[in-house]
Amino acid sequence: MVKIKICGITNIDDAMAAVDYGADALGFNFFKKSPRYIDPHKAAEIIAQLPPFIVPVAIFVNEREERIREILQSACIHGVQFHGDETPEFCQRFGNNVIKAFQIKDKESIKHMAHYRVSAYLLDSYREGVRGGTGATFDWHLAVVAKTFGRIILAGGLNPDNVAEAVKLVQPYGVDVAGGVEREKGIKDHARLKKFIVEVRRASRP
Repeated sequence: MVKIKICGITNIDDAMAAVDYGADALGFNFFKKSPRYIDPHKAAEIIAQLPPFIVPVAIFVNEREERIREILQSACIHGVQFHGDETPEFCQRFGNNVIKAFQIKDKESIKHMAHYRVSAYLLDSYREGVRGGTGATFDWHLAVVAKTFGRIILAGGLNPDNVAEAVKLVQPYGVDVAGGVEREKGIKDHARLKKFIVEVRRASRP
């Protein structure tokens, strides 16, 4: 079954809705320039109320190691997603539960994945100067090729209307969505959120 991560959680209502509808993981964005940024203390309050087996994931972009470890400890988060220019060596310092994001523009973009040994590779759309959340898709056939490196989490412009097609074509380990289920930046549309999860489950049934 394809795993589902709902990213850009900023409030308890959206977190619980995602959980109730069947999400596997929730993403908390600690990149201050992001419109979906959440204060670590607020994230900790939300995470403390999550039921068992829901995985919180911390998103960072070119953050200092000391600050990353401080946030992970204070918010009780074990999963890390690096969305910046972090080196393979830097990623390895955080153990086994690491997701490294790659912005996919063409086949050359995929080649960089070979240098990383991480738990999963998140594939997002490329846009100059933007670190994720572009709302645009990329050529999903490149994601199929990228599966040779390991577990793929498909992101980039996914929404309730196209995610089933993406899942059927790529058959990824997981999917990741933020803007595709929002009514405004950082606030989820619960109807779209539910439909997204339903479509993923429907498309990933054997």
